[in-house]
Amino acid sequence: MKVKLDPLPQPILEGISKAIGDTENGLSGSQIDYLLQQALLNNTTPGITKWQRIYNAFVDFQNREQCSNNIFTFIKLVLSPSRYVNEPERFEWLLKNTNQQLSFAGWKIGEDGKQLKIQKATTIQEAQIKAKNLKSEIENRKGHPEIIKYCKAELLSDNYFHAVFEACKGLFERIRELSGVNKDGIRLIEEVFSTNPILIINNYLSASEKDELSGFCNLLKGLCGMFRNTEAHEPKVSWTITEQDALEILGVISYCHRRLDSVQKIR
Repeated sequence: MKVKLDPLPQPILEGISKAIGDTENGLSGSQIDYLLQQALLNNTTPGITKWQRIYNAFVDFQNREQCSNNIFTFIKLVLSPSRYVNEPERFEWLLKNTNQQLSFAGWKIGEDGKQLKIQKATTIQEAQIKAKNLKSEIENRKGHPEIIKYCKAELLSDNYFHAVFEACKGLFERIRELSGVNKDGIRLIEEVFSTNPILIINNYLSASEKDELSGFCNLLKGLCGMFRNTEAHEPKVSWTITEQDALEILGVISYCHRRLDSVQKIR
């Protein structure tokens, strides 16, 4: 039997409706009508403002069924990535604004269009201001672009740990892509940046250049020990990190990304 999802509060329904029905970045009226029909939501008030049409369909369904299942079906249809192959910026805008609302109910839609349970946000500061402030501060510090994408409300709705953890995962994923080595953690770092390296960050000729690569290797191992050690992963899920901690750790990850920008593959 299909599990019934709890109804969404009225402010969340309204916020999502306004995002999807936004004049500049939202869907067209015909797209909305079609997707409401696909999600088996009654278009009870055709001809009125787009966002109000969506909102009324949401309310009508929840009042009758006392759940939000078909509403999530509609949202996932709207945020299907294939719909935005030629409009990635519109997809990002819709995803961000929809997830800011869903975070207050403990949900988000991933970039793959799938529905995920997350830690519920309780304040606007948690869902929006944290993300905005962190992103702004990193940009002021000229942080690497790879870091910016982890300054998301859904990652910061609990605390800064999740943004730092995901940024660290992203760094190690980039090393895998650059090296072609399908390993993780210390094993990945040692194989890629050992005394017989696959990737180098300098000419790797003089003793000082070799020492520099060794230092970079140890720096990556330090990050690995803090955030990628699978044995230590469980207790650190609840590790509280302040904004200052997050900025400083993300700064280290940003530095590592900059060194990878000019990396050379030698074997």
